[in-house]
Amino acid sequence: MQKQFLITFLALFIVAGVLAQQKRTLVWSDEFNYKGLPDPKKWNYDTGGRGWGNNELQYYTFQNTKNARVENGHLIIEARKEQMGKNEYTSARLVTKGKGDWTHGRIEVSAKIPKGLGTWPAIWMLGSKTPLKWPDDGEVDIMEHVGFDQGNIHASIHCKKYNHIMGTQKTDTIRVNDCSDAFHVYQLDWDAETVRIGIDNTVYFQFKNEHSSRDAWPFSEPQYLLLNLAVGGNWGGQKGVDSTIYPLRMEIDYVRVFQ
Repeated sequence: MQKQFLITFLALFIVAGVLAQQKRTLVWSDEFNYKGLPDPKKWNYDTGGRGWGNNELQYYTFQNTKNARVENGHLIIEARKEQMGKNEYTSARLVTKGKGDWTHGRIEVSAKIPKGLGTWPAIWMLGSKTPLKWPDDGEVDIMEHVGFDQGNIHASIHCKKYNHIMGTQKTDTIRVNDCSDAFHVYQLDWDAETVRIGIDNTVYFQFKNEHSSRDAWPFSEPQYLLLNLAVGGNWGGQKGVDSTIYPLRMEIDYVRVFQ
């Protein structure tokens, strides 16, 4: 009897999970089934070479197919060793702000990331407020990887109460040996109570709403998605930058947002 009860309970649990999945609606996506510049109806650019708060070395360009383009069904974000103003590298940072801003949902990004000393690719989110007040308006790092620590994928959140400047950020790491050789789905599940981050449907980081104040949970407000490949910086360049390995690319197969 006890065994039969357990089997029935597990069956109901699985059915409930399937139904929850079925209730999700695809609200935004880019399958990259075209060629040329990223779709301007879906993507904006952050541009410039001012270090981006992390002493990064690259200049992010605007509508430059050398740094951001769609080919063979993939979005290519490419970092190059070339002079742009005072910067010795160029790259791209694509953002959905104003064209894709969400509160809660599931975000999936299928990506293959580069390897090499000094690389710092990221899939992440920021609060949609203008002007942004960081870290008060919140940041969710769905995937970060630094080249000096090949194969370790990082997930984090930052807010006023929990952030890396204070050393209080909430973060975790998962080992993905082939992250630079194969595509993996980096995912965020986000609701009013929890931020869950995972890879290929394996959740390895959770941050719960402690219901104290906005200082600890700014995630009841819209956020937008960012995709970028940085060079060097306080973290990415912590053990130097190998200037001989460029150009390098981050490849995105698709981006999908469900609510």
